[in-house]
Amino acid sequence: MDLTATLDAPCGAADLFAVVGELDSYPRWLDIVPRVDPQADGAWLVDLRGRLGPLARSKRLRMVRAEFDPGSRVTFRREELDGRNHSPWVLTAEVSEFAGGSRLTMSLHYGGALFGPVL
Repeated sequence: MDLTATLDAPCGAADLFAVVGELDSYPRWLDIVPRVDPQADGAWLVDLRGRLGPLARSKRLRMVRAEFDPGSRVTFRREELDGRNHSPWVLTAEVSEFAGGSRLTMSLHYGGALFGPVL
């Protein structure tokens, strides 16, 4: 499953990137992320929650920042440490500036099953 969403914001690109560049801020503005716990090794434990009618599904992922271009692009990737094979989760945020504001493009790739319809 691949999802992409775009948002135009009336602020500078640096201000917008400050919000999306660290996973710690996501619970304040992204409903499917109710909790993020920073880890000592630089990773984050991220709780995801989705709902479709009466059905809800929750999942905890260990995410790392795989790519970081300050002010313009960040990619977070699932990276578990248990030695098992897990479905990939990749979240990329790209920020660009235009006259009067900035644009955020968020892309999510999930390579598994069952969670897709809830998102």
